[in-house]
Amino acid sequence: MVLRARLFAEALGTALLVATVIGSGIMATQLSRDVGVQLMANALATGAMLVVLITMFGPVSGAHFNPVVSLVFMLRKELPGRWLAPYIAAQVLGGLAGTVAAHLMFGMAPLMTGGATRTGAALWFSEVVASFTLVLAILMTLRHKAGNVAVIVGLVITGAYWFTASTSFANPAVTLSRAFTPSFAGIALADVPAFMIMQAIGALAAWQAESWLAGAEETNDG
Repeated sequence: MVLRARLFAEALGTALLVATVIGSGIMATQLSRDVGVQLMANALATGAMLVVLITMFGPVSGAHFNPVVSLVFMLRKELPGRWLAPYIAAQVLGGLAGTVAAHLMFGMAPLMTGGATRTGAALWFSEVVASFTLVLAILMTLRHKAGNVAVIVGLVITGAYWFTASTSFANPAVTLSRAFTPSFAGIALADVPAFMIMQAIGALAAWQAESWLAGAEETNDG
């Protein structure tokens, strides 16, 4: 029963996150022709919703909503290994449900293809940086000020929309979900695998960096 509640929280949280990313992108393009304004609206809506979702679901499931975050917590032995696959499945299914919800709210077909082409070394490196920054922020904040994680994640993603060339997908489940929308937030399905690999690399690098920093802190304290 505990695992079921966790999986429901992960699925629902990821669904609401994706619905926010895609829905705010659609709304932004309907209200403004200025790409900068569109990106600002998309970033602010996503960052704000992340604060809400992590605050709500953090006590239930940890509020990962992201396969690479779940992977890192499994490697840190803070998530049982047998729970990793169900967590990822819940996040992926929840993300797809979020795409459907966003499309239905704007009178579109539930799932569509034709997302924007996003490929090339600059965008791939951006996803490494975005995922590294996100996961490192989560781990370091949990270590020093755990109560601030929701706000920190919201701020990191809002900022990373602007300082990364890829606009910071930083999440394999969300990336896949965005491959089924032709909207402002979309990505071509063929570009998804490379993004996912880069996101995993960034997350694992953040795990190693935090482990080294934690060891250095303990040495200094000693």
